[in-house]
Amino acid sequence: MNRLREDIDRLERGMREEIRGSRQENTTALDGIRAQLAAQLESVQLTTNNRLGEVRLTLEGRLKELQTENASKLDQMRQTVDEKLQSTLQTRLDASFKQVSERLEQVHRGLGEMQSLAVGVGDLKRVLGNVKTRGIFGEVQLAAILEEMLTPDQYGANIATRPGSNDRVEFAIRLPGRKDDETPVWIPVDAKFPREDYERLLDAQERADAEAAAAAGAALERRLKDEAKSIAQKYVSPPHTTDFAILFLPTEGLFAEALRRPGLVESLQREYRVMVTGPTTLAATLNSLKMGFRTLAIEKRSSEVWRVLGAVKTEFGKFGDVLAKTRKKLDEASNIIDGAGTRSRAIERKLKGVEGLGEQDALRMLGLDSGPEPAGEDDPQE
Repeated sequence: MNRLREDIDRLERGMREEIRGSRQENTTALDGIRAQLAAQLESVQLTTNNRLGEVRLTLEGRLKELQTENASKLDQMRQTVDEKLQSTLQTRLDASFKQVSERLEQVHRGLGEMQSLAVGVGDLKRVLGNVKTRGIFGEVQLAAILEEMLTPDQYGANIATRPGSNDRVEFAIRLPGRKDDETPVWIPVDAKFPREDYERLLDAQERADAEAAAAAGAALERRLKDEAKSIAQKYVSPPHTTDFAILFLPTEGLFAEALRRPGLVESLQREYRVMVTGPTTLAATLNSLKMGFRTLAIEKRSSEVWRVLGAVKTEFGKFGDVLAKTRKKLDEASNIIDGAGTRSRAIERKLKGVEGLGEQDALRMLGLDSGPEPAGEDDPQE
């Protein structure tokens, strides 16, 4: 037992010594590795610092080059943009000055035209200062509207609407009678232009003179009533005319003033059977009359169409008879053609038998042999 213990102790001491030696060796090796790693790290750090310095120098050089290139490119772009802006601005300015010059020239021409128009307005004012000329003006405008809206056979000029009277209305619209052979029924249309009363009213309204405006308005109403009464007495004569007439005012302002007077238009229609119209309302009235004319024309054409259809029906019956006779003749002709076809086939059968015969035998077979052939005109025996 003691010996075993001694062996164990000796073995333990040996192991301790070996462990102590291994620890020293490891410590020495670790110190060497540590020193080697420190040296390598210092070398890597130096190398890295050198590389970073080189990279920094390279980057600084490239940045300087890029800055130089960018500066030159920006100078070129700035120069190009300046040139483009300069040329564009010059072009725009030239175009603007050209347009301004054209506009000024147009304004100059317009001023000349306005001066000419002012002279024309003065001439028109002098023309309209004459009562007879104003009447002609209204009549011409009325004639233009009628000519534009109606056909020449739908109205007449200077028509005596009342039998036995020498009074003639300026224009009258022709309405068809109940029958084609009856005389037409007329709608009298007369143009009036009370310019003085209307101008006095406008002048009083511009001066804000209520009393003068009221007096001028009353004078205009009396003038229109007198004209409507005159039209009714001279031109309205049923059944030769309609029971109403049309009073045409040649300007829209005058017509609007007549409409603005309370109850004026209604009183003229009620008392004198006269309808007041302006250029626009007269055109609308004529347009409605045109629709009536078209309806009458359609009715007339419809009756004519029915008469034509009756005649066509009669002629179609006759055509049926002729067609039946034609069909009978065609049947007879077909029968004759069938008989001719039968004869033709019989002749063809005989001709087939003649192909192998001589000339005399063929003629004899067909019954055409008439003896020897006579000598011709060129025969030397003659």
